[in-house]
Amino acid sequence: MTAAPLIRPPRLRPGDRVAVVAPSGPLVPERLDGGLDLLRGWDLDPVAAPHVRGSHDTLRYLAAPDEDRARDLQEAWCDPSVKAVFAARGGYDAQRMVDLLDWSALRAAAPKPLIGFSDVTVLHEAFAVRAGVATLHGPAIAGEAFLKDDATREGLRRMLFAPESVRTVVSSSARPLVPGRARGVTLGGCLTMLATELGTPHARPGAAGGLLLLEDVGEPPYRIDRALTQLLRAGLLEGVAGIVLGSWARCGPYERVREVLRDRLGGLGVPVAEEFGFGHGDSALTLPLGVRAELDATAGTLTFDAPPLT
Repeated sequence: MTAAPLIRPPRLRPGDRVAVVAPSGPLVPERLDGGLDLLRGWDLDPVAAPHVRGSHDTLRYLAAPDEDRARDLQEAWCDPSVKAVFAARGGYDAQRMVDLLDWSALRAAAPKPLIGFSDVTVLHEAFAVRAGVATLHGPAIAGEAFLKDDATREGLRRMLFAPESVRTVVSSSARPLVPGRARGVTLGGCLTMLATELGTPHARPGAAGGLLLLEDVGEPPYRIDRALTQLLRAGLLEGVAGIVLGSWARCGPYERVREVLRDRLGGLGVPVAEEFGFGHGDSALTLPLGVRAELDATAGTLTFDAPPLT
């Protein structure tokens, strides 16, 4: 199966009501408050889901029990007054709740932007495969990049409110690991989450025809090697059109990481851009998933065939 473009949600407009959910780990309350204030500064009306400020009674790495986190996301998505759903943070573990969602109801609801990264990769994949909706790989609103970095916020704001202004995303830090150009539909996210999705009942069958985005955090080079090798052995990378590599924060010296990336991906015969500037870095680009684009690995650009939101 070749990756195909997905349904593009509508853009946001001033005054829109938006929901903030915690599908994975618990939050620092002050960071959540700061993120909500920034959304209000965009003339949005952000509403925190009921369990965003919660925690699991025994599993302290979860924001709330699985059923509660799933209910928050489903109610936000199915509420016609909510025009976008923001993840407050990543962490662990959207995998525990994704199969508790009513996917028939989610498919029946009007599409809207879903914004997040890291553990939210599980939801990006699920909305792509099970609902056919394009999503945004972008900063968490209670995360440091969104709270502290002007460029991160402005990139997301423009993507949400003026998507025609970001038909081409230019990365000032990118360089070619393998030079060249490629066309395909964007997909991907956190490497570890993509690897752990393999073999699950609704996993994506492959990345053929896709421009695969990959990044991660806190994984030493041998574990990056292991995850990439798993993708290769599972056949996920067969027919991939090109690869876009983001940040590898706290993964060790980048030259050691780069050796692994070159070894595992350099022989695929497709363009590969590295250090593209999305993911867990201090500053992070917002990149749409599920839209057709052209990658120029040499120039460090992604150009979308149409605005990422309608």
